[in-house]
Order: sequence, then structure tokens, then C-alpha cells
Amino acid sequence: MFSRSTKRLKRSAAIAAIAASAALVLSSCSGGLASGGDEGEEETGPIKIGMLAPFSGSEAAFGDYMKFGAQLAINEINADGGIDGRELELITEDDACDATASVAAAQKVVTAGVVASVGGYCSGATLPTLPIFAEANVPMVIPAANSNALVGQGAFMINGTGAQQAEAALTFAKQEGATRVAVLNDQTDYSKDLAVTFIGDAEADGSVEIVLDGAVNPADKDFSANVKSVTDSDPDFVFWTGYYQAGGLLARQLREAGYEGPLLVGDGTVDAQFAAIAGDGFTENVFGTFTKTPDMLEGADQWIADYQEVSGGADPGPYSIQAYDAVRVVAQGMKDAGTTEGTAVHEAIGAIDGLELSSGPLKFTDEGTLTGGGFVIVTVGPEGDFILHDDLQG
Repeated sequence: MFSRSTKRLKRSAAIAAIAASAALVLSSCSGGLASGGDEGEEETGPIKIGMLAPFSGSEAAFGDYMKFGAQLAINEINADGGIDGRELELITEDDACDATASVAAAQKVVTAGVVASVGGYCSGATLPTLPIFAEANVPMVIPAANSNALVGQGAFMINGTGAQQAEAALTFAKQEGATRVAVLNDQTDYSKDLAVTFIGDAEADGSVEIVLDGAVNPADKDFSANVKSVTDSDPDFVFWTGYYQAGGLLARQLREAGYEGPLLVGDGTVDAQFAAIAGDGFTENVFGTFTKTPDMLEGADQWIADYQEVSGGADPGPYSIQAYDAVRVVAQGMKDAGTTEGTAVHEAIGAIDGLELSSGPLKFTDEGTLTGGGFVIVTVGPEGDFILHDDLQG
């Protein structure tokens, strides 16, 4: 066990570097790859990689984004000969963003013989799977979930953390000249964590006043009481940290109540469904904190076309490329370790230095997080999807 944009990113060669790096992972494999499982049978069979993601429920769209991104990386690795001649196989299970369902899903993939996990979207569903994978000696590389509660628990996170997202949100609020900020969460672990961290940062910084720290019931459709609390607090900036379904309704009802200031949303709301739920005319002056998606990266056209071939024509979305990167990180760990044995792979992943990901060269902190969060500011584009607004690079 082991413990489309108003500004262009400067990472014009990122995708090309990723593709080249992916090929390097494979071509540099040498020597025999010892099995982490039942010797003999496992050494000649596929290397099974598990992914828990929401394929049902309100966040189901993200499951497919992640699955197709991971499958693209696996297809590329297998086309180049696999890991020391062994192919990778993706085993997916639906966690429905639900803690109980995620535990059952984790147990299923462990029983199926996975030797690494590349899943995790909702933090509240990811947290209870940590001890299951640890007990099974299965290294975890989490592509999306980012609650601070996940930090230092033995898993690797290739999305920025909640602390890094809160830092980006406060930076943007100050850039916008905010002085009175209202914060609303949806009572999920992820949302509360982001709200609490942001408020703590703002109070420590002293540059903005938190005029409301509120919470909504995400099952509601009528947020009039929450909206009244917001308007009564007279904010010049609103930060919503929950998911997009409630976020879309809340955005519409805030505008209908007369709030015209900036509405910043966390990455759980950054999806085209937000605009569809809010409706035409209710997405002006809406921004989001987010890590980069392929359409925000110059030179990504071929990657997007390859993804569409895997997905049956669907465009990539949030966390597609992070899931792609997660598979590559696991593959690099196996190659460096020369085995699929969990402890050795975990240690090898932690030692990776410089593998080119969409967020930049990979280097983990001692707690398994990225040394840089990579959060940018996005806004709702003319077609309802979120596009890059500010890369926060000054």
C-alpha cells in the first residue's frame, strides 16, 4: 500500500509536445515488464486501467468527455506497441457523482483487476474511493476532482486544487475591481470547499469584503430566497461555486431580480449546459475559473480530430484532455518502474519530472498536486460554450 478566445494562450506547441511525449513513453520502454498481478497470465494480457466517472445523473456529460479522452491516449499507446508489448485496456464504471455508487464502482474495477485508476470527477464521490484503491495497491491519478480534501491522501491530481482555483478566483475578482463579494455554494463537498477557501483567502487578503456566505439546495428550481439574500447584500461581484444545473437557474434568476454585476462560477459550472439552462440573454457578464480545454490550445486541431474519431464525432469537453494526460502519466510511471506493481508505479509517478502535459511540464509536489494550478478565466461565448477570457498571466 502507499500512503475560442479573446486572448490566446502562449502554449502554441503544447499539443504537439504532448503527442511527441506520448510516443516517447512507448518507444523508450525497454526490458521486460514485470506483472503486478498474477504472474504468467497477467504478463501476457492487457494492462487494465480503471476509470470512475459520472455516466448517469446531472453530471453525465463529463463522464463521456473523460472516457473518450482516456481512450484516445490508450489507442495511441496501443498503436505504438503498448507498454513493453502489452496493450492497455480501459475499464469504466459509473459513479454518478454519488459517494455510495462510487464505492461500489471502485470495488468493481478492483475486482476486474485494474492496476491503476485514472478517474475522479466529483470530489464527494472520489474521496471515499481513496481507501479502496489504496488497500488494493492501485495508484490513482485524478484528472478532474480538485477538493482540498483530496490533497495529501496518496493520490496524484493533474487538475489544479481547490486552493489554486480559489486563488485564481480572488485574483480575477480584484482585477474586476470587486469590493463587495457574495459567495454561494451548493452544499456539495467540492462546492463548500471552494467557497470556504475563497472566503478565507479574501479575508486574509483584506482587499474585498465578503457580504454574503450562502448556500442553496441544488434540488430546488426556485432560488428566490437565495437571490433575495444576494440582492439584499448589495454585492458588486457574485461567486457561485456549485455545479451547472443549479448554476444555470441561479444565473437567470439573479438577472431577473436585477443583479447586473459579474457572476463568476467555479469549474463545476463550466459547461455548455449552463447556457442552455440559463437561457438566451442571461449569460452576459458570466465568467468561470477553469483549466484549459483543447479548443483553448493552439495546435490542437489534430488532437480534436483524433478525439472525435474515438467519440463518434462528439467534440471534446471539460476534462477530456486531463483524462488523456492521466493515462499518459500512468503509462510513464509503469515504463519508469518497469513493472505494473502498485507501490513501484506510485513511486515512479511521483518522481516524473518534465513530462509535457496540457498544463505544462509535469512535476508533482510532495502532496501529489501540480506545482502550478493552471487556472484561467473563461466566459460564455456566442454559441453558449465557455471560451478563454483571461489566462491570468498579467
